[in-house]
Amino acid sequence: MPLAKRYSVLAAIMLGSIMGPIDASIVNVVLPTITQSFHVSISTAQWIPMVYLLTISSLLLFYGRLGDILGYRKVYLSGLAGFIIASGLCGLSPSIHWLIAFRAIQGLAAGMMMAVPYAIITASFPPEERGKALGINAISISAGLALGPSLGGFITSLLDWRFVFLINIPIGIAGLLWGRRVFPDLKGQPGKMDIAGMVTAFVALSFFLLFINRFQNLGLSYTTGVMLLVAVMAGIGFLMIESKAVQPMLDLSLFRNMTFSFANVSALLNFMSQYVMVFLTPFYLQRVLHHTPEKVGLIMTSFPLAVMAIAPFSGSLSDRIGTRAPACVGAGICALSLFFMSRLPVSASSADVIWRLAFFGIGTGIFQSPNNSAVMGSAPRLHLGSASGILATMRNVGMVLGIATAGAVLYTFAPSHTLQKAILGSTEAAAFLSGLKHAYMAGAILTGIATLTSLIRSRGKR
Repeated sequence: MPLAKRYSVLAAIMLGSIMGPIDASIVNVVLPTITQSFHVSISTAQWIPMVYLLTISSLLLFYGRLGDILGYRKVYLSGLAGFIIASGLCGLSPSIHWLIAFRAIQGLAAGMMMAVPYAIITASFPPEERGKALGINAISISAGLALGPSLGGFITSLLDWRFVFLINIPIGIAGLLWGRRVFPDLKGQPGKMDIAGMVTAFVALSFFLLFINRFQNLGLSYTTGVMLLVAVMAGIGFLMIESKAVQPMLDLSLFRNMTFSFANVSALLNFMSQYVMVFLTPFYLQRVLHHTPEKVGLIMTSFPLAVMAIAPFSGSLSDRIGTRAPACVGAGICALSLFFMSRLPVSASSADVIWRLAFFGIGTGIFQSPNNSAVMGSAPRLHLGSASGILATMRNVGMVLGIATAGAVLYTFAPSHTLQKAILGSTEAAAFLSGLKHAYMAGAILTGIATLTSLIRSRGKR
């Protein structure tokens, strides 16, 4: 593929990819406004982001395999078209329950968009440019995360929360028209969908994520016990089906490659630590330092901005020196920055938090592009869709597990009365901060392990 053509493909993917992070971060900012608009409880409103994440995470493996069979272009553009329609439905929702239902549909479409971009990029670029291309693509994700909070507050203050969803329509249409024009017609491989594998994978992942979400509130109860049992049984059934299927949804032989297996483990651990940071830091800024929501959003932007600045260079570097060293160094920097976060005092300046967040962003930018390149570069070309879906699944499951880990550690070490108040006094803030420090250290340990797993690479080529 000519140089201009393949970078047009990359730009089209970036335009579509930016909507997912924007949509996720915008919704978190306007969730209190939506709760007030529909006069519902927080426990009901939390299903708006949760059902979106559940539907995406549970079907990424299926969509990856679907891309291998039908072609990545068809799957991606179909998902983008569905995302545009679902965004319009979300913006026009007459009630909270309709909004939750439309968010589930939006998640179904977003999963198609998230499952195959890495496969399209890997198929469009030669191996010596793969890391650079994946690094440039990371700009769109970081830009979306950076723009989301500020854009959500701006739109809501000027217009209405419904326009937070409607803004996706013009961006999506532009990405759809551009993608139809430039995406290569990557023909799929003849094959049949593994329906039994799809169903068991969906049940296993969805019930596992539901268990994680409800365990924070209910602990080990009859409800959470049933969820965990269903997830384990479905997971065992999925592995048995895939090991015997002639055309499995997930070719388990992919995991015989050490680079593929351990790079995916590294991605899971790094995203867990990342969401320990992303989930907890706003509470520190608001409850301990007493910052306004607008200021919290601006301070948190320092993390994705740092990723956006570093990721392309890290990807290019990995094309020249390999993926092992950059991934290891990046994960190590993330661990060090979380250690620094655990040292924050009760009274800290905004600059104290910003440089720590930016330092974590630098580590993330150094880690992600080489690690993604290691995953995709170690997968056979016939299974690029499956490999892309697995990597996307690691990312989304890591997000959920990171939030769950942060909440579990915080609730264990912080006094219960400090978790209920929006603003804390100096004595309460110190007690609350002790729980935060333990949670930050847990995140540092997770990405510290990723430093070790990033060193494990196969000697053979793809």
